[in-house]
Amino acid sequence: MILSGGIAFGCFAQSSSDGTKFSIGIDAASPNGIASEVYNFGLGVSAKIDIPAGNNLYGTIGAGYEAFFTKSILKQYGAPSSSGFVPLKAGLKYYFNQGFYGEFQAGVSIATSEGGGTAFAYAPGFGYSTPSGFDVSFRYEAWSKDGTFGQVAARIAYRF
Repeated sequence: MILSGGIAFGCFAQSSSDGTKFSIGIDAASPNGIASEVYNFGLGVSAKIDIPAGNNLYGTIGAGYEAFFTKSILKQYGAPSSSGFVPLKAGLKYYFNQGFYGEFQAGVSIATSEGGGTAFAYAPGFGYSTPSGFDVSFRYEAWSKDGTFGQVAARIAYRF
């Protein structure tokens, strides 16, 4: 799914003069809903490719690693200190003006623990890219599998 989306967006690369952008960032997350009963916060790293698809429109492909840290009370009862996840997402990003953008991505989140499985992931968000290459974004992200693991997250990245 992600590969075919990247190929399709790559076909439109000639329609924009901005060119393909690559970014590497640090993510911080605050779990909400049921997830907040188990985890205090999450930290991760991510990489993203933005591929021109039209005027001010980009196709995106992203991957990363996120660790969510278990609440102390649960660790006393034998819970692991953290849980790891690998989110793989593709989507669209639209620049409104002067670096401000809206974005929507969907894909999967793969648990790194044995038996953790794979969940459907979706993430609407917004952000700002500076001319010097810094990118700051905020998103709501949810992973759905037998319930929903929700989070509010921020990403600070360098784009080149």
